[in-house]
Amino acid sequence: MSTTDDSFSVTHDPINIQKTSLKEKWWHIMDTWKVGIIPLPLFLLAGALIAIDCLGGKLPSDIVVMVATLAFFGFACGEFGKRLPVVGKLGAAAICATFIPSALVYYGLLPDVVVESTTKFYKSTNILYLYICCIIVGSIMSMNRTTLIQGFLRIFFPMLCGEIVGMLVGMGVGMALGLEPFQIFFFIILPIMAGGVGEGAIPLSIGYAALLHMDQGVALGRVLPMVMLGSLTAIVISGCLNQLGKRYPHLTGEGQLMPDRGNGNGTESAALSAPSSGKADVTTIASGALLAVLLYMLGMLGYKLIGLPAPVGMLFIAVFIKLVHGVSPRLLEGSQVVYKFFQTSVTYPILFAVGVAITPWNELVAAFTVSNLLVIISTVSALVATGFFVGKKIGMHPIDVAIVSCCQSGQGGTGDVAILTAGNRMSLMPFAQIATRIGGAINVSLALLFLGNFLV
Repeated sequence: MSTTDDSFSVTHDPINIQKTSLKEKWWHIMDTWKVGIIPLPLFLLAGALIAIDCLGGKLPSDIVVMVATLAFFGFACGEFGKRLPVVGKLGAAAICATFIPSALVYYGLLPDVVVESTTKFYKSTNILYLYICCIIVGSIMSMNRTTLIQGFLRIFFPMLCGEIVGMLVGMGVGMALGLEPFQIFFFIILPIMAGGVGEGAIPLSIGYAALLHMDQGVALGRVLPMVMLGSLTAIVISGCLNQLGKRYPHLTGEGQLMPDRGNGNGTESAALSAPSSGKADVTTIASGALLAVLLYMLGMLGYKLIGLPAPVGMLFIAVFIKLVHGVSPRLLEGSQVVYKFFQTSVTYPILFAVGVAITPWNELVAAFTVSNLLVIISTVSALVATGFFVGKKIGMHPIDVAIVSCCQSGQGGTGDVAILTAGNRMSLMPFAQIATRIGGAINVSLALLFLGNFLV
């Protein structure tokens, strides 16, 4: 508390002293007692208001009510995960924020009105893509240009090596367990590296239905659990890598793939920094958010024209703008503030919505067989370990490369969010999108091409 504030002027009136003391205590509670980022009194108020709506039988799905609802449940689940012994430091917050809601829905422990409103809001607003575009654009605008170029040029080699080694190790473990090679590759390993649900599991199921003459629903039911278990494994490994980086700081760039010899913090030089106060004004922040949205719209246009996924198209446009100094330093800072806001305030609410709306708990549990788990864990671990050592060999920060490698087995954009949250490396989102979207699309295309021409 500032002692220069007029409200704290020195007085000898004991009544005023008592009033000030009570006020300070209340402010102390507001500022220090929090669930996630939410002050405890506001958290309790949100819970009470949501409960009143639920008891009334209707929870509006408009953005005003859903902001409070997703924040309440998302940060509650994340806080629970953070406070778990041991695993709390290994990415349990992201896991709990995603999978606890899924379990609550399956077992009927979450009020139906919350499930219905959350699902409607998530699917009708496409809020995940707003989150991803703000994270991608903000993180790219925060990077040093030289580091950005070197990172994009070098990241493909560790990714390729990781996939090859991961596939070989997974096949070896599966065959040692007595599984059929065809089933191991096409129904366990390939789904893990397919790039998620919308870009991976669904195209795979369509391809399998056509080539293997099976029902698409059956194919999707076999593929989808592997995608989710692979992503869950990657989240845990990412959390472990974050702890490894804290213990051995020389192995990590804390969100930077390349050592930045010219400027240690990975941002543009002081000459390119926004105002000396380091605080962007409201209009600059708003412009930074609009920049992210407009770039995503350009990505959507690219998807219609050439079929490139919108997040990837947006990513390349943002990189180009960064490299040619297409926006001012002030606007760069606005983008960075937007990125930090979404990273700290929107991640857990988004994960909660994902858990409620699109994460089927029963399918996840059904895939928990010993053989499946051993193949999945060995595949993802080999992929990540290869990324770690190859990245180190070619002069990159090995832990950060390994966390990007985790995203190669992530559950699409939602998996990237959870993995990078567990690894505390949200600034790697541009590279994660490359690993997930481009890597997944290549894997699915080549595998279906091979299946159609050589095995069927």
